[in-house]
Amino acid sequence: MRILLAVDGSACSDRATELVSTFALPDDSLIRVVGARQRHLDVMSLAWANGIDPGVDVESEDETDARHMREAVERAERTLGRPGIAVEGFLLRGRAASAIVDEAGGMEADLIVVGSRGHGTIATMLLGSTAAEVVDHAPCPVLVARGATLGPIAFADDGSTSARCAETLLTDWPIFAGQHVSVVTVAEVAVPVAAAFTPGLYDQVLDSYTRSTDEARESVRHEANTAAGRLAIGGLLSDPVMLEGDPAAELVRFATERRVGTIVLGTRGHTGLARLLLGSVARNVLIHAPCSVLITRERG
Repeated sequence: MRILLAVDGSACSDRATELVSTFALPDDSLIRVVGARQRHLDVMSLAWANGIDPGVDVESEDETDARHMREAVERAERTLGRPGIAVEGFLLRGRAASAIVDEAGGMEADLIVVGSRGHGTIATMLLGSTAAEVVDHAPCPVLVARGATLGPIAFADDGSTSARCAETLLTDWPIFAGQHVSVVTVAEVAVPVAAAFTPGLYDQVLDSYTRSTDEARESVRHEANTAAGRLAIGGLLSDPVMLEGDPAAELVRFATERRVGTIVLGTRGHTGLARLLLGSVARNVLIHAPCSVLITRERG
């Protein structure tokens, strides 16, 4: 298995390193630890035109940042070192997210692991701009790390092709061996508002709603049961869970109440619009989940 771990010396990236250190990896696996930095001279070049002296202070700050990044990479290398696993560290130059995505493509990584910032009041603060951009553009699955252990696992299954891609990771990747997996499906049901219908029509609409919601419940219940059965055949401890309501909100609530270690879910491929690169469910789960989130994308 080939893993790219991005670090920056923060507490968040330290947690990501600790999480990767718990992975059960086959011999000959590779963990490449990278730190990305953009030189101050690059980002401050416009200031020179305004008469700011690009002297020793700017250069020394750049050297200090480089030293801190090297120390972060070396610290992660020491934490991850073990027999049978190759661990190598590099400093990348350029915008962090772009450099990480390019490096993952170049090394044909199976998985990118990045840290996530702590909770705040703004969505980009909750996830972190670098982590969000890496998830949007990565050529492989991305694990946004928030905790020290992978399990227990909540697998969000909506019956889509992207969910099947995520299920394949659970059964094929050795890091999930022995984990307990809850297969979570969510029935989206909402009672129609009577005020929106003419008198006498609401009862007919409600009857139709009842039939459709019963069908939706049965459909997601069947999906959860069959997916849990497949995971069990693949050697994982699994159980089906059916919820009702908004999918992202219910997944986050379930993860919080059950102290889930990682939510695993798939999402559709690129659409061409940055804000739509991830589906809304995946985006909301990434932002609000109290645990790590593994995103795998269905390629278009």
